[in-house]
Amino acid sequence: MTAVVEPTAPEIGKARARKEDARLITGRSRYTDAITPPGTLHLHVVRSPIAHATITGIESSAAKQSPGVIGVYTAADLGVEAVGLPCAWPITPDMKAPQRPLLATTTVHFAGEGVAIVIARSAAEARDAADLVEVDYDPLEPVLDMEEALKEGATLVHPDLGTNENATWVFDSGAAGTGGNVDEAVAAAEADPDSVVVRRRLRQQRLIPAFMEPRSCVVDPTGEQLVIYAATQVPHILRTMTTVTLGVPESKLRVIAPDVGGGFGGKIGVLPEEMLCVTVAQKLGKPVKWTETRSESLLAAHHGRDQIQDLVLTAKKDGTLTGFDVHLFADMGAYLGLVGPGVPILGAFMFNAIYKIPALKFTCTNVFTTKTLTDAYRGAGRPEATFGIERMMDELAVELGRDPMELRQQNWIKHEEFPFTTVVGLTYDTGNYEQATDQAMATFDYAGLRREQEERRKSGDPIQLGIGISTFTEMCGLAPSRVLGSLAYGAGGWEAASIRMLATGKVEVVTGASGHGQGHETAFSQIVADQLGVPFEDVEILHGDTQTSPKGLDTYGSRSLVVGGIAIVKAAEKVVAKAKKLAAHLLEASEDDLEFADGTFTVRGTDKGKAIQEIAFAAFMAHDYPEDMEPSLDSDAVYDPENFSFPHGTHLAAIEVDTDTGRVKLR
Repeated sequence: MTAVVEPTAPEIGKARARKEDARLITGRSRYTDAITPPGTLHLHVVRSPIAHATITGIESSAAKQSPGVIGVYTAADLGVEAVGLPCAWPITPDMKAPQRPLLATTTVHFAGEGVAIVIARSAAEARDAADLVEVDYDPLEPVLDMEEALKEGATLVHPDLGTNENATWVFDSGAAGTGGNVDEAVAAAEADPDSVVVRRRLRQQRLIPAFMEPRSCVVDPTGEQLVIYAATQVPHILRTMTTVTLGVPESKLRVIAPDVGGGFGGKIGVLPEEMLCVTVAQKLGKPVKWTETRSESLLAAHHGRDQIQDLVLTAKKDGTLTGFDVHLFADMGAYLGLVGPGVPILGAFMFNAIYKIPALKFTCTNVFTTKTLTDAYRGAGRPEATFGIERMMDELAVELGRDPMELRQQNWIKHEEFPFTTVVGLTYDTGNYEQATDQAMATFDYAGLRREQEERRKSGDPIQLGIGISTFTEMCGLAPSRVLGSLAYGAGGWEAASIRMLATGKVEVVTGASGHGQGHETAFSQIVADQLGVPFEDVEILHGDTQTSPKGLDTYGSRSLVVGGIAIVKAAEKVVAKAKKLAAHLLEASEDDLEFADGTFTVRGTDKGKAIQEIAFAAFMAHDYPEDMEPSLDSDAVYDPENFSFPHGTHLAAIEVDTDTGRVKLR
């Protein structure tokens, strides 16, 4: 076999139409709700309209007689009263972790909690019958305010716990030896006429991950394996948690995440509805489907954020930061999400942001309330921290009468100081905040807008100009397993990849990271095209199926490219090493004399060479290969980075505010 391969320019950074987009925008994609195996039954959840109540009775006879209904089931009917979803992040040894039931049995703890399910031949029939289920509730006092919930005598969300406090987690740079003592810094600033102390309370409102595709699950028990199709970010974790929760052996489970229409952290959890689909499918021996309505999503899908931030920032009057005391109250809702308790503590490592702060203390108190639970959402704890420190830098600028950008520039880490170990013990490997900010200010005409702002204020113009600033970094690539272990995180942070060189010269890449809009298939194909010197079009990415990709830790925490992508690079390097050995044998040359570029091995100083596609075919044929080599170029890799990644940037915004009408216009 002779292959002719034209050299290609580097793929990384090349503008390309995304591989996945054609099917996504032409209706050829396949989402979970489009999957309906023969004989599929439909599940609908009867949900509590009350945040906190005792269940005194459930009457379902009318629903059972409704057209198409197969059955109406409570937790007792299904035998799952004692089954609950575990939390994977016990942030302290004494953390209170009430088990989240698949269906409420005696008490409902938030509006939207399931109390029964209807199984019918169609989704519409299941929904109609659910309206006929009558549930009697004896209302209890709701627990809505975090601080009130912590007071003595407060109504308890879970009386058996004896408290509404989930856990309190503390980081103190003084105690950790990574910085100074904050209490001393605050006391010194209060006593020093040349220092200032800025105290503020900020509120991070509750948010809903409004993904375009609703959550959905189809469980098919009719084959040798129990197959779960799910609109999830975490097919591998869902497989493991199904085993942990219901006892189904992992070898008997196959989880498939087909095209997934957005996640934003909102599809990182393992759902009661997924476990109910599994339970009913096993009970009835038929496929079972559940797809939530949009109103259900708003009620019952986990929410994000919901913090109170009590912040104390100290500085010299020349603007030099001296200390930062952070105390958070984080609303967990009624139960714990998969990683919910750990989400706010991720902020501990980001409240210092890009600034040289010599002393920092972070205290987070997680609180139970009778609300929908909170969990990971878009940055998961880190944007909340950025909001906090950036607001405080603005407040300090006002206090000192300084330009807020100049104050930031005075305190940030300079590019020549990298790598830089921060007050919380993280090492930022690289950064150039000056470059990003200079470019943003020039594009924005920052100086010109400040002049315009001052002129409008002096003239009393009713249309005032506001200028917003955020200079930030974010701890991404949530991965170093040892670091996650030190935080009691319930999983590692590695990622796996396999590369298969086919006899045709095409390449299959198996990755544990599955996409839901990010462009994995395109980015990963570009990586492989560069590493192996093969055409971009000849690379196929396989993901989102635990049978095809049995090993992986999925997609969240801004980790796909920097962890999953590097795993692919490592696998590609192994492919090249194997191919080089075989090429040397076929070319009758030493490996040391071979060069590899643009997908071709050449003998240095000669015109003798073979394309990697030729080597792949030779490995497949196995007619002539070294005795100490297996006849295959296929390679696997697992990558566990030593550190996070720390991307950074500068955001600027200008708005006009009509002070007479309140109308706001973005410039």
